[in-house]
Amino acid sequence: MTFRVACGELGLRPISKSQLGRSPMIPSTIDRKAIGLPHIRRQSREQLLSFNLRALRVNIPLMKKRYLLAGVSGIVAGAVATKLLTRPRDVSWPESIDLIYNAEYSWFTTIGGVRIHYQEAGEENAPPVILIHGFISSNLIWSDVFLPLAGAGFHVIAPDLPGYGYSDKPADGRYTIYAQAHAVLRLMDRLGIERATIVGASYGGAIAATIALDNPERVERLILVGTVSSDAPKKKLLLRISRLPIIGDIVMPLFLGSRWILRKRTEQVYRRIGHPLDEHKLAARHHLLETANVHRAMLRTVRRWSANRISREASLIRSPTMLVWGDTDTHIPISEAYQLRDAIPNAKLIIFRNCGHLPPTEYPAKFVEVVANFCKSAESQPLEFKRRETTK
Repeated sequence: MTFRVACGELGLRPISKSQLGRSPMIPSTIDRKAIGLPHIRRQSREQLLSFNLRALRVNIPLMKKRYLLAGVSGIVAGAVATKLLTRPRDVSWPESIDLIYNAEYSWFTTIGGVRIHYQEAGEENAPPVILIHGFISSNLIWSDVFLPLAGAGFHVIAPDLPGYGYSDKPADGRYTIYAQAHAVLRLMDRLGIERATIVGASYGGAIAATIALDNPERVERLILVGTVSSDAPKKKLLLRISRLPIIGDIVMPLFLGSRWILRKRTEQVYRRIGHPLDEHKLAARHHLLETANVHRAMLRTVRRWSANRISREASLIRSPTMLVWGDTDTHIPISEAYQLRDAIPNAKLIIFRNCGHLPPTEYPAKFVEVVANFCKSAESQPLEFKRRETTK
């Protein structure tokens, strides 16, 4: 028997269950809730239990997805951190000897406190030719034309620019087009070369053109290969991301250090020209792109990229100039070649059919022939500025 307690004036007395519903002191409908009596019927409890189970069934997959997403994100973040923290700091020339093309022609010199790696071949008294590589590159791009050009009668010098290849990559390096042009001129001074044919590929073409604009007396001839002449490449997705703080510092190293990405890009070139992939050259190139120091130099190059001057002042170039382009170049479209040809007063344009961004790597023999013929042609005198005649 269940007893309830009611408060009376004279004390306490027990109330039976049958009297509970009729008691004027405890209304049967309203006050049950107030005093905590059980009022939920069995059907209501079953409905509530059913609702909770349905909600639980909905929440379980959602919770699983959240946990799965958190787990995957943690794994990815850990992998990225491991990749960035374990990448080599820099390359070592002695330890990389098996991956260096034409290593017996390598030399080192110091310019402005920066150790520069360069390769040199040919007779010292032969006409000098300076080969300048581009962005995300090294003098490896000239490996197939370096000795053939020397054999064609030229004194060939192919440096690794500061921040690239086996040259030093100082943390405080400027890595601008002007700074790189100055480094090339300092190297010419160190080697005792007063005047030379300057060949620049891609970003190296902007460096070569800058030398021709600022120091025309040092340029015998100018050869621009798929050259950068504006800031348009900065609109490409990778370069846009690379310019972002923090995000660029993560994405650029992952992109450059990925051998899989490099392989896919290289396979496209070899497939187009019908050649099997050169695994050794692929390994040599990847070896130079996976270090922390080169990543830092590439990021600073992108963030200080300023090449509009080349297209803006192209008409001021007076050196005999040859433009070399691939007709399927997707990096620097051939339309820019036509613009430069029309702007530079003393320019000719050579177009390689079924060729991409770098004719020296895709058709080295033909490239050597074109360069040799241009350098040996009779048109060797630069144009001179004509003074305007004034009338009184």
